[in-house]
Amino acid sequence: MPPRRTDERHAIGDAARRLGDRIDAEVLLQHVLRRPASWLLAHADDVLSLADERAFVELVRRRQLGEPVAYITGRRGFWSLELEVTPATLIPRPETERLVELALDRLADDVPVRVADLGTGSGAIALSIGTERPRARITATDASTEALVVAQRNARRLCIPNVQFVHGDWLAPLGEVRFDLIASNPPYIEADDPHLEQGDLRFEPASALASGPDGLDDIRRIVTDARRHLLPGGWLLFEHGWNQGEACRALLEAAGYGEVFTAQDLEARDRVSGGRWAGRA
Repeated sequence: MPPRRTDERHAIGDAARRLGDRIDAEVLLQHVLRRPASWLLAHADDVLSLADERAFVELVRRRQLGEPVAYITGRRGFWSLELEVTPATLIPRPETERLVELALDRLADDVPVRVADLGTGSGAIALSIGTERPRARITATDASTEALVVAQRNARRLCIPNVQFVHGDWLAPLGEVRFDLIASNPPYIEADDPHLEQGDLRFEPASALASGPDGLDDIRRIVTDARRHLLPGGWLLFEHGWNQGEACRALLEAAGYGEVFTAQDLEARDRVSGGRWAGRA
């Protein structure tokens, strides 16, 4: 797509044909112009400046090479928030909003509660819960210092003061603190899954995606270790793959959790499992 003076309508159409995705093309042009979708619709016949056209061409080229739109724009919507994302963080996905919903169902909004988010990445889960439950005190952990920097910037920009971020692997940074609810979207893809070499996954941090031969290594650790950090009656909830519900329920039951369940996502696939800790092994 050589640079040429063109209007927004034709620029989007040409990019959509190249990308096979009109939404991606529109999002990239919105990013270049720093304008919302409604503005593009109202100004479809406006001619792009040469600088904007060249910038758009470059972003389309990057997307053609497979780079995720979220990393190109540095933004991804999640829950009611617009989050900064970088290649140091997993890209938040709509399926994970199911985990947030299930957590909120178990957290009263009129009393102080303690919540932990393990492997917070961009802060998506912790910040979504924090904005819906302002009386909650939320601790978000991550082993990546680069990811924590992004999460902290998101918290400051969104003015969500009730989330603190700590560096460390899963539950290790939590000390002796116990929580009413622990949530996590851990890695759960099998280490040799060919999908890791396809699409957007090629660009995301491998440590946030894959977890051992069956994808359950980190989930096993969380299920075991979370018991020391849950108050009696506290909940552990975590996301997993569509075909891992039965295995996750078995892990929870073997570890002594009660009220074990698996919830499905909007596409009727197993997505989140959890259980309640009675306070005894």
